Amino acid sequence: MTPATDSPARRPRRPTWAGRNYTLLTAAAVVTNLGSQGALIAAAFAVLDEGGDGGDVGLVAAARTLPLVLFLLIGGAVADRLPRHRVMVAANTLNCLSQAAFAALVIAGEPQLWQMMLLTALGGTGQAFFNPAAEGMLLSSVSGKQAGRAFAMFRLAMHGAGLGGAALGGAMVAVVGPGWVLAVDAVAFAVAGALRAFLDVSHIPAREPGGGMLTDLRDGWREVVGRPWLWSIVAQFSVVVAVVGAAEAVYGPLVARDSLGGPGPWGLALAAFGAGTVGGALLMMRWKPRRLLLAGTLCVFPLALPSAALAVPVPVGPLCAVMFVTGAAIEVFGVSWMTALHQEIPEDKLSRVSAYDWFGSIAMVPLATALAGPAESAFGRAASLWGCAVLVVVVTAAVLCVPDVRNLTRHTREVAQGAPVKSEPAHSDS
Repeated sequence: MTPATDSPARRPRRPTWAGRNYTLLTAAAVVTNLGSQGALIAAAFAVLDEGGDGGDVGLVAAARTLPLVLFLLIGGAVADRLPRHRVMVAANTLNCLSQAAFAALVIAGEPQLWQMMLLTALGGTGQAFFNPAAEGMLLSSVSGKQAGRAFAMFRLAMHGAGLGGAALGGAMVAVVGPGWVLAVDAVAFAVAGALRAFLDVSHIPAREPGGGMLTDLRDGWREVVGRPWLWSIVAQFSVVVAVVGAAEAVYGPLVARDSLGGPGPWGLALAAFGAGTVGGALLMMRWKPRRLLLAGTLCVFPLALPSAALAVPVPVGPLCAVMFVTGAAIEVFGVSWMTALHQEIPEDKLSRVSAYDWFGSIAMVPLATALAGPAESAFGRAASLWGCAVLVVVVTAAVLCVPDVRNLTRHTREVAQGAPVKSEPAHSDS
């Protein structure tokens, strides 16, 4: 007879690493991504539908990112001082209200550019406080040698939702207009915030009183600059995210309008990117590269491909293939990066380090998106897109010159997050 302990009724319904917090965080991320991917398309076409051009699309995109640059570091310090789930819920509330107002303006007709920029900026402010808190909460929700698999599963669920959201959002923009897609995103923020309100932070040690916000920020800065692999990759992504963001947020919709047939095909291309991230996450569920950051950084090179494809421009089919490969490749980097942060950064500094990571990654995005329109006027759209592709290749090659990036290795024995272990140094080749 089969022992009672092996009966289906007694088997765990989920893996041991998928605890309550992890499950709630994953469910909330799925809901948010279902709405947000369509909203990105909707915001761009809301501007174009009102007679805006590439410069106007870039200004709205920059308005979302500028508050991230201004408030991210403060958001990281706040998230390491206050219960992270409360910071997340407050940020989701602001995102919900700002997106609902944006939707109402678009549905009512004739929204002004400054109104769209203001409401988008409020949404960006919410994200500035949300992102460090959310990443710190996720990194502290798992432990042990299965952390990489947990992060891959989280990203699989998140990007799977993004895949559906992008395809559905592009279709909805074409059928019912961008305003209703923005309204759906507002509802998604409300639902996700409600889920995150039930997160349990009792396992996180109480923070000892510190010397204030500046002291917290200095502590986070020391964590970053003391690790060459960390600051070099953050610097790399300050360029990569900026040029890729400009290509996809500004030039992508314009190429779609002029050469691909409108928002539907562009939504399909973004959905192909989402499908690629799903494939990459499935790969990382099983593959555990020993040299985490070497494998991840090599997979950043394909981020040059979408800009090159838009520069040609290629038809929808090849563009979707390029976007799929890019999505799979960047997912290898994403899981490797989260695993490195999880094993190397103390728990009480996770949100501050995450804030510096986010800050460095998006610091140049407002400038890049704002200059995308003038660059198109000065050099032409194709030349600007080829420039984006070249920059991705150059800075990624430069990062591979950093020994710690090539040699940081995965811990092979189980260790709780934030508990330092004595292992091979990052520069070891053994």
